Amino acid sequence: MAPDFNLEKYLTGGVENIVKGAIKATLSNPQESIFMAKYAFSSKEASKKRAQAEENGEHIPPFLIASITSKCNLHCTGCYARTNQACADSAPVCQLTDEEWKKIFVESRDLGIGFILLAGGEPMIRKDVITAAGEIPEILFPIFTNGTMINDSYIVLLKKYRNLVPVLSIEGREEKTDERRGEGVYRKITYAMDLMKKNKVLFGASVTVTTANLKEVTSKEFLYQLEEKGCKVVFYVEFVPVTKVAPGLAPGDEEREYLKDRLSEIRQSNDKMVFISFPGDEKTSGGCLAAGRGFFHINSHGGAEPCPFSPYSDINVRDSSVREALNSKLFQNLQREDMLMEEHEGGCVLFERREQVEALL
Repeated sequence: MAPDFNLEKYLTGGVENIVKGAIKATLSNPQESIFMAKYAFSSKEASKKRAQAEENGEHIPPFLIASITSKCNLHCTGCYARTNQACADSAPVCQLTDEEWKKIFVESRDLGIGFILLAGGEPMIRKDVITAAGEIPEILFPIFTNGTMINDSYIVLLKKYRNLVPVLSIEGREEKTDERRGEGVYRKITYAMDLMKKNKVLFGASVTVTTANLKEVTSKEFLYQLEEKGCKVVFYVEFVPVTKVAPGLAPGDEEREYLKDRLSEIRQSNDKMVFISFPGDEKTSGGCLAAGRGFFHINSHGGAEPCPFSPYSDINVRDSSVREALNSKLFQNLQREDMLMEEHEGGCVLFERREQVEALL
C-alpha cells in the first residue's frame, strides 16, 4: 500500500460518488430523488462522524453486510452461503430477533455507518427485520434478494420506506440465470422488476461476474434491457470460488482489466443508472476492504466476521456491541498481519489464506 494512501478519504469519496450518481439516476421520479437528496445530507453527517473517529484513532467503515437469515427458498449453483453452512433449508435456530437487529442498525448509524447491505439466505423471508430497517431513514439498505418473494404486500412496504432498495440477483439473460438459479427464476425476477417499475419503487440488480458471463452482463443489450425494466443501479460482484472445484470461473487480472475498462465506457454513456464493482481493483483501494477496513459482516446469529466469504468470528454482537466487534482481536490481527494487502490469484484473499485466518483465531 502506498505510504500516502488515505483509506478514509478513498472510502468517503466512493460513498459520495455513489450518492451523487443515485440522485442523478432518480431525477425522473420525484419521490425517489427527494429521498436521495435527504439521504445525501445524512450521508455527509455519517462521513463527518467517521472523520472525527479517524482523528481520534478509531476507524469506522461506511459499509456493513448483515445476513439477517440463514434460510433460503432457492438452491443456486456455487452459493457461498450454503458451502459455508451459513444457509440451510431447516428452520433457523438462535438467530437474531428484529429488535436485536434494529439495535445493531441504530448503533451503526450512530457510529457513522451509512450503508447496510441486507443479505441471507434470502433476506425477504425476514419481513420483520426489513420493516425495522425501514424505520431508520439515515441508512440506505440495499436488499440483496433473489427477487422471487416480491409481491403486492412488499410493494406497500417499499413505497412507505424509500431507504429500502431491493437489489435483484441476475446472471445475464434467461438461459444463464436459470442455469444457476433454477428453472423459471428469470421470469419471476423480470416480473418483480415490472411490478416495481409500475409502482415507481427504486431497485437495482446484482450480477455475479464470472469468466463465463463477463461479456454478456456488460453488453449494451443486457444493460438496455435492465434500463427498460426500470433498474437504477447495477452491482457487479466478482465470483468467489468457495470450493476448489471451480476456480476457473473467478475473474483474473485480464477479466478485471476488461471489466474496469468496460465500466468506464458504460458510465460515460449511461447516466440513468449507477454502476458499482465489488470488490473492484483492490490495488486502487490499498488491498482488500474486509475486516472493518471498508466493510465487515454480521451473520444471522450475531457473529462479526471479516466478510461473508470468510466465516470466522471471535466476537458476537449479541453479547457486545458493533464498536467492540470492529475492534475485535481477529479484525485487528488481520489488519496488523497485512494479509488484506497480499497478492492473490483472484476471488477472495481471505478464502485463499483461510488456514492463516484460522490460525489467528
